[in-house]
Amino acid sequence: MIGYDNLSRGSRRNIAEFESNPKFSFEQLDLNDYERLISSISGYHLKEPITEVWHLAANSDIPAGVADAKVDLRDTFMTTFHVLEAMKEVGIPRLAFASSSAVYGDLGNVTLTEDIGPLLPISNYGAMKLASEGLISAAAEAYLERVFIFRFPNVIGAPATHGVVYDFVKKLRADPTKLQVLGNGTQQKSYLHVEDLVTAMIFIRDNAKDKVNYFNIGSDDEGVTVRFIAEETVAAAAPGAEVCFGEGNRGWVGDVPRFHYSIDKLHALGWRSGSNSAEAMRKAIREIVKQEDL
Repeated sequence: MIGYDNLSRGSRRNIAEFESNPKFSFEQLDLNDYERLISSISGYHLKEPITEVWHLAANSDIPAGVADAKVDLRDTFMTTFHVLEAMKEVGIPRLAFASSSAVYGDLGNVTLTEDIGPLLPISNYGAMKLASEGLISAAAEAYLERVFIFRFPNVIGAPATHGVVYDFVKKLRADPTKLQVLGNGTQQKSYLHVEDLVTAMIFIRDNAKDKVNYFNIGSDDEGVTVRFIAEETVAAAAPGAEVCFGEGNRGWVGDVPRFHYSIDKLHALGWRSGSNSAEAMRKAIREIVKQEDL
């Protein structure tokens, strides 16, 4: 197994326990450096044929992509383009891809099922994920044997480099007397702990049999509000701090304040989350508070 990452947000500390495994190799590499990517993949493929690629690389910071659209074009779409080009050139037949609920856009109270449309994302991140899905679909028609597209909900857990809990903890470490919240706290979304996410992806890969398999992944509930997250974070990180809410129900441009995410298709395949949004959130808060206190 070979792993690539440009380490723009990650750290080799996160994979330290695996680097002593002789079956695992890691290279710090930007997927947009195509010449280096194809050279590396070809070398590994000659030693032992690579049968599938898990493409998880993207800009995961939606506000950053709003501020500069080139971020998502480069790190979310072009990484997909280059991965597919390398797979085609080398002859790797299977792809697992991390997509997002952001591809749906803001459809209000409509239940978001995998076959709903049209898809009208409202963030550059969602737009580039949807464009990537289209590129992958075309590749499946032309040369890929099987594709798995995972539409993530809001994924939480440690190690964390951004996100609502991470931001709240950072703010409270800077000023433990108050927490300033973007928006009025009514935003409500489904959250899934990263451990559940990984088990779901592997389950889909092992059990879904279509040529192109696409699934919403999430917990089986209506989610939790930003008010809940703020109050739980304060309780864990700075008890007694005042929570100060803003105005409106959007935290930033491109933020979808509320959506109902259907995971009936994944249930029918046979998988359910081990925890609901509230349980996942409390676990992630504990983990991120501990991370930031180290």
